[in-house]
Amino acid sequence: MKKYVVAFALLCGFTGTAAAGELGLASYYQYPHKGGLIAAHRTLPFGSQVRVTNLANGRTTVVKIIDRGPFIRGRIIDVSVAAASALGFKQSGVAPVRIEKL
Repeated sequence: MKKYVVAFALLCGFTGTAAAGELGLASYYQYPHKGGLIAAHRTLPFGSQVRVTNLANGRTTVVKIIDRGPFIRGRIIDVSVAAASALGFKQSGVAPVRIEKL
């Protein structure tokens, strides 16, 4: 029975942790080949649209997942420099965020 439940969850896409909202820290990085509102996430499929909300100031933006990461404990997403500016944490480098898959 467990095999069928796991297979169903995988086929239906219930394994994405950001679907219901994921809380954690965001950082930013400079992706050398692309610009704009892009991000890296460990598990979400490439091309996914994600709403990122900075919990410190309430700013929100939508980013597209194009890469894997971050690989630092406690961080859930790496956003581009443009997205960090839009979210208002480029100066500090890290911010508490909530992400929601669209």
